[in-house]
Amino acid sequence: MKPIEEYVRSIPDFPEPGIIFRDVTSVLQDAEGLHLAIDLMQEKLKDMEFDVIVGPESRGFIFGVPIAYNLRKPFIPIRKKGKLPCETASITYELEYGTAEIEIHKDAIKKGQRVVIVDDLMATGGTNEAIIKLVEGLGGEVIKCVFLMELAGLEGRRRLTGYDVESVIIYPGK
Repeated sequence: MKPIEEYVRSIPDFPEPGIIFRDVTSVLQDAEGLHLAIDLMQEKLKDMEFDVIVGPESRGFIFGVPIAYNLRKPFIPIRKKGKLPCETASITYELEYGTAEIEIHKDAIKKGQRVVIVDDLMATGGTNEAIIKLVEGLGGEVIKCVFLMELAGLEGRRRLTGYDVESVIIYPGK
């Protein structure tokens, strides 16, 4: 099996000149790449005590659900506004070009639960910071954030100071 980095397709000058887009779909469409990505992300949780995995729509579902399944933990979806049928807690946060709003069911996290957040990519850290606020607002404790890829040049870790953050692949640029 080749290294996980070799499964990620890099597309220069997308979405704008000077940016290298790291395409996770090339990992997903290769059985060995997908298996390796999930195994390497799951390894970041080895010997950790936690209660639940949370992941944002949609790629957080792709990686979070199989890890939750393998570790026999519940998976809690974070969805875009208007997608969850029961009473929700929501938060609006800043994006590079505008705002977004995400939601979680109010009964999804119990007070004192130890939570791991799983997603495919950390860029500016804004989505993850919003997820942390939602989880903590419901009484949960975020004990770790795990990403397949991180764009270190966007300094997302600065927004997550004080939290345990691990990424399988760290790219130095944007």
